[in-house]
Amino acid sequence: MKNMKSKAKLWKKIMLAVLSVCLLTPEVAVRADSTVPYDSYNYDYWEDIVFTPAPYIPDTSVSGTTIGVGSFLSPQDLCVSPGGNIYIADTGNHRIVEVDSKLSSAVREINGFVRDGVQEKFNQPNGVCVSQNGQIYIADSENHRIVVLEESDLSFVKIIENPEADVLPENFLFVPLKITVDYADRVYCIAKNMFQGIMVFEQDEFTGFFGTIEVNVSVWDKIWRKLSTKAQRSKQLLFIPTEFTGIDIDQKGFVYASNVDTWGKQAVRCLNPKGQDVIRKGENGNVGGDLVTSGTSDYSGVSRIVDVVYRDKGIYSLLDSRRGRIFTYDHEGNLLYIFGGLGTQAGTFTTPVAIEAVGDKVIVLDSYRKELLVFKETPYGRLINEAVGLRYDGDETLAVDMWKQVLMLDENNELANVGIGKAYLTAGDNERAMKYLKLGMSRQYYSVAYRRYRNEFLKEYLGYILTGLLAVIVAVVFVLKYRKKKKGVYEEEGGAFDV
Repeated sequence: MKNMKSKAKLWKKIMLAVLSVCLLTPEVAVRADSTVPYDSYNYDYWEDIVFTPAPYIPDTSVSGTTIGVGSFLSPQDLCVSPGGNIYIADTGNHRIVEVDSKLSSAVREINGFVRDGVQEKFNQPNGVCVSQNGQIYIADSENHRIVVLEESDLSFVKIIENPEADVLPENFLFVPLKITVDYADRVYCIAKNMFQGIMVFEQDEFTGFFGTIEVNVSVWDKIWRKLSTKAQRSKQLLFIPTEFTGIDIDQKGFVYASNVDTWGKQAVRCLNPKGQDVIRKGENGNVGGDLVTSGTSDYSGVSRIVDVVYRDKGIYSLLDSRRGRIFTYDHEGNLLYIFGGLGTQAGTFTTPVAIEAVGDKVIVLDSYRKELLVFKETPYGRLINEAVGLRYDGDETLAVDMWKQVLMLDENNELANVGIGKAYLTAGDNERAMKYLKLGMSRQYYSVAYRRYRNEFLKEYLGYILTGLLAVIVAVVFVLKYRKKKKGVYEEEGGAFDV
């Protein structure tokens, strides 16, 4: 008897161990590899954190020393030229450094230029951009100008400085920080202390502000400011437009601009040629970085987005300096994945300031660490990127197989379920679409699939339903008439009997 009890206890322990392993396995399977120095995650429909496989992992780091130009000093910006080379604004060293596309060696250092036979130097260049027409635009910040050089031979082209307009403040000091250029050589510039919007220059002339962010002041704020003393008002936030922090442009001329967002709802804008924001925000209405912003020391305050890079096929990434995260969205505003983090380990950031993408790699410039950190795409990240790209091109059906492979790596991926559901919806398989859209918690598209499925069902079976209903009605009428007739005969016979 005693042995039987011992065996029972042993089996009980084994079952509990097996159950524990089963419960832990899903999370272990989707967490980042132990060699990756950060967790990768996303948010589900209920805005809870869900850990995922790493979409990108650290590949290498590049410093000024490794490429042979000496240590960087407080670098602030980088860009990728149409030819694939990388340009770095090495601000503290007053130079621009060009690196080859493989990030293996420096191509050249640009310390200044020759204008009218006179050598001129840069003074803390804060931004750099290379146009489609092969010209280098340099935000020569402390010289209060934008310098334009030919990429081929660094010959001087022009200088943009001293903008004048009635809309500019009196004694305005032009300090350009970040710049980008469209296909028509229009220059978009984020300037220091310029809250009215992005400055636009055409033919070297300032033509106005672009993408000004309206400030919405609540009724309560207005009342409170009226009731506050002068000292209290001085401590309150000023109702001024939001500050832009980073800028990029896509092939169609749409400007992507990141901005400071104190509410954590929208930290990026997609501005059409008219300067109107046409960004799409996904089902949760948020393109502001982290959704969980309180509760632990790691989630203290909303994300501070300092830069944006438009990658391809409607995909763009935001760089958060507060927690070192990289948030990637598709053209519909769906959050695809999150990776990165702050720390001292290789592959983590200290002060990330700029982000770019080259092929299947993401590059982040860390100002404090004075280096570029390169991240390479994993199979998980590649599948998501390619599936989103196929959907962007309208190839819904081809994306199904990739989304299914994503589910094999991350069975709780709502985006993959929605992607499959949308593909079936496009193909007209509404019943299957409903199944996957329900798993993906997409109320909007599930409603569309359900409505189509219902209409198809009624179209196919309405004739049978009406025929059956008519048969039932006829049967009921017949029965009622029959019963009435029987009742009349019975009452007639019964009446004769009573008499």
